[in-house]
Amino acid sequence: MLRFDSDYMETAHPKILEKFVQINFEKNTSYGFDIYSDSAVKKIRKECNAENAVVKFLVGGTQTNRVAIDALIEPYEAVVCASTGHIAVHEAGAIEACGHKVIALAGDNGKLSARELEGYMKTVTADETYEHMAQPALVYISFPTEYGTVYSKEELLSLREVCNEFSLKLYIDGARLGYGLMAEGCDVDLAFLAKVTDAFYIGGTKVGAMLGEALVIPEPTKVRKIFTQIKRHGALLAKGWVAGVQFDTLFDDGLYYKLASNAVETAMYLRDGLKKLGYEFFLESPTNQQFIVLTDDKLESVKDKIGYSFWEKLGDKTVIRLATSWATEKSQVDELLEIMK
Repeated sequence: MLRFDSDYMETAHPKILEKFVQINFEKNTSYGFDIYSDSAVKKIRKECNAENAVVKFLVGGTQTNRVAIDALIEPYEAVVCASTGHIAVHEAGAIEACGHKVIALAGDNGKLSARELEGYMKTVTADETYEHMAQPALVYISFPTEYGTVYSKEELLSLREVCNEFSLKLYIDGARLGYGLMAEGCDVDLAFLAKVTDAFYIGGTKVGAMLGEALVIPEPTKVRKIFTQIKRHGALLAKGWVAGVQFDTLFDDGLYYKLASNAVETAMYLRDGLKKLGYEFFLESPTNQQFIVLTDDKLESVKDKIGYSFWEKLGDKTVIRLATSWATEKSQVDELLEIMK
């Protein structure tokens, strides 16, 4: 079966595996205080043009979201996101388990607009019973979104402006950050994200690493006791160098961007091929996630031949997601297109 279910189905890039073999019998300091983590932190700070940024390596996306949000806001404060946001749909209430109410607003193809956010904040803060509510303190967005769409600089600056107006923190879930940064037309880079956000993370799990995410907090004073917070949430790797080695490798000679580019290029190749075959697209995505609409008959004919992600029902049809990865080859896309004929 051809697997296009997700973008983290392969183990890790060979350079990472080679590095693990090379250092296998070294004795490294624990909890991220090793030479490889230190080197990775320096490389990421340089990419972000943020020499004092806090950079911490965590085990996975849900843990990173939970740690970052809980560290950035008070226990009684709430988080605002698009209704399709990962924390609102696919994290089993992890954020709410910390005591932070998740307030889901209508989005546009996965994006939360500044207009929607401003309208909500004006309404809720004008309510005479505001003090009785879980008060919004942080805005969560994904880059790219769960629908493969990408925020522009202008959109992010507009969100930042609203956040500033209402004293909200801005946090970006970057599980697939590389794929967003390398998408055609993207005018955002890591240095810009470091300027416009209070925190974001660079996803490794989905972009060539075996596991791990790099949480970046550009201004260290924005959080207290971050190491303790990570430990408290069960997100601390004792063998911290396992993540450090991977990010040190990914940010050596632009490997992270090269791997992300491969996923985007093969996704565009897939998109063009599916369009030539006449498939209906649910939306236009410039990233590695492509969403097509299938009839029940077509879905039945291919379900045992290809791996895909169910997305949603659309009347009597079904929206599925096909995802390329850092390791996808065009020959694999050709095989998929042949099956989809």
